[in-house]
Amino acid sequence: MPGPAVPADANGSGEGLLDAVLADVMRDTGASVGLVFLLPPGERVLRLVLASGMSREIAAPWARVPVDAAIPVADAVRQRRLVWLGSQEEIACRYPRISIVLPYDFRVAAAPVTDGTTVWGGIVLLWPVSHPAQLSAAEQETITACCRRAAPLLQQAAASGRPLGPADEPRLLPALHSPEADWAQAMAALDCTERLPVGCCALDLDGRLIYINPAGAELVGADAASLLGKRPWEVLWWLYDPVFEDRYREAVVCQQTTSFTASRPPDIRLSFRLYPHDSGISVHITLTGGDPTATTEEAAAPSPVGLVGATGLYHLTHLATALAEAASVQDVVELASDQIVPAFGPKALALLAVKDGRLRITGYRGYSLELMDRFDAAPLTSDTPAARVITTGVASFFTTFADLKRAYPPAVHQDGMAAWAFLPLIVSGCSVGSLVLAYDLPRPFPPAERAMLMSLTGLIAQALDRARLYDANYTLVRSLQTGLLPHTLPRLPGFDVVARYRPAGHGIDIGGDFYDLIICTPTTAAAVIGDVQGHNTTAAALMGQVRTAVHAYATTGASPGEVLASTNRLLVDLDPGLFASCLIAHLDHTHHRALLATAGHPPALLRHPDGHTDTLRVPPGLLLGIDPDADYPTTEIPLPPGAVLALYTDGLVETPGTDIDVSTDTLASHLAAAEPENLDALADVLLHHAEQSAPRYDDIALLLIRTHAGQ
Repeated sequence: MPGPAVPADANGSGEGLLDAVLADVMRDTGASVGLVFLLPPGERVLRLVLASGMSREIAAPWARVPVDAAIPVADAVRQRRLVWLGSQEEIACRYPRISIVLPYDFRVAAAPVTDGTTVWGGIVLLWPVSHPAQLSAAEQETITACCRRAAPLLQQAAASGRPLGPADEPRLLPALHSPEADWAQAMAALDCTERLPVGCCALDLDGRLIYINPAGAELVGADAASLLGKRPWEVLWWLYDPVFEDRYREAVVCQQTTSFTASRPPDIRLSFRLYPHDSGISVHITLTGGDPTATTEEAAAPSPVGLVGATGLYHLTHLATALAEAASVQDVVELASDQIVPAFGPKALALLAVKDGRLRITGYRGYSLELMDRFDAAPLTSDTPAARVITTGVASFFTTFADLKRAYPPAVHQDGMAAWAFLPLIVSGCSVGSLVLAYDLPRPFPPAERAMLMSLTGLIAQALDRARLYDANYTLVRSLQTGLLPHTLPRLPGFDVVARYRPAGHGIDIGGDFYDLIICTPTTAAAVIGDVQGHNTTAAALMGQVRTAVHAYATTGASPGEVLASTNRLLVDLDPGLFASCLIAHLDHTHHRALLATAGHPPALLRHPDGHTDTLRVPPGLLLGIDPDADYPTTEIPLPPGAVLALYTDGLVETPGTDIDVSTDTLASHLAAAEPENLDALADVLLHHAEQSAPRYDDIALLLIRTHAGQ
């Protein structure tokens, strides 16, 4: 029997098996960051076990990566191929979740560790933007050879009964250092930095301060000993700003110099410049010139890349959270419009979806209706930027109208805007629409902003895809439910009848509410209303069966109690696991009466010709489907000309926190106060009262029957 998995950081067989592999591939390819993932046998989650050039905190979002996730290493493992992303835009377009967490410019490769039959894990490498946008053949071979080298090591460990497994947290591989300087050189370097009149300090890859010279400590106004081992933005409150931490993260991930300016109270402005290395970060600290209390352009505005990395990140996160709650397509359109315009600066936007080979305007903001009508239903074959980005899946950015005109000579300046971004909405590799952003001033669209916008469209595309599925399901379940209800009610001599049905106020759950009007003889009919337990397709199907059974038994001339008893026995025999309530009123025009029987249903209401309204609490029977021998007493009531009989389901009277008897009495008072001459208006009044009194989480069915005066 195989032994327990050996953590990748254990001494002996676990220690060092993968270290040399990762160190060698990083050295030979010039990668600045390396990550190793293992796929434990029988699991579908990759575990991060080894990292180099990146802190645990930055790598934390990828500590566990489902094999089915839209993440490069997961795609590499699942598809058993090398994945290469050569630009920030491409990362944002194909893997928006990465750009949310690391909105920086870098290159990335992911490859599976496999021996040809078993996939043992994957390796991820990052390079700074100075690396060419294409991976060279030699680098590809080096990465592939690295994976071929790692696979036998993992296979041998498994065969020996001591397979490598993930530890509690990934182990950090120290950076390779040049040969150590002798003692005299080290002391000379230390003396040099101690004498410098400018401040300098050193951070490790985790952002913790490991050295600061006297000038630096004086500039930040703190004792050096109190800072060592801590992150500066966590102990110096005036550095507690996401932008400052973002500069450190950007320097580590991108291996590029970053900077920021901060104000140390009361009025000392300091400039911090970060110089990254694979072993840590050197920081240069200086006083800035000018009025220390003035807000200079350099101090007030971070660099474009940094602005997107910090502020844009929070906008994206906020939008992602909001879109996660969006249910329908209209919800997505409204959220996208509400969030994008104030957060990302466009003066107008349009969201277009593909339908039947044409581009349909799904929503817009800032454009006129006339302009949108002009572009609605344009064929996908048209030579327009919005259509082109869908067919190619590649975003287009036009900094001026002249740029747009050069790319599309037939273009006419119709919207009065000065710059445009045409962004594809891609889900699972397929374009489902496009997002058009328009700006009133020329806009350069730097790489970081382009990547941020691509991340944004990735989120919108996924939300839109979910919403379209939701809308389709909603349409399906509502069609099913309405298909099981009467399309029209038969004309009943001596009576006016009006029915209303309102679905629940949220979700795609399908209710079991039903109603019917069944002609029994030329002068009698059965009015039926009921509610099947549950809110799903099973409840809807059972509702159809109950309604059919009641209809069949009622036409035999049986009394309401007998109809319910027969239906109950059938329901018990079917044993659907659900119960149903039902109320039947047998209407007799000749004798101006009604026979009532109920199976646990809310009581009917009777409005007399003088306006007085009674709640008809007839002897109740058990819900249908519980006891095959249940009895359902039949009660006779007078139904004089001009009276109104109201049958309804509990959705009309159930209000959270209110006793249902109180709600029923309130409904009776509204029925009494309303004018009965117009039955349609009366039904609308009762529904309006219910919908306005509290949020409704259940379907509502209502059946009103009025006897003709003088009959």
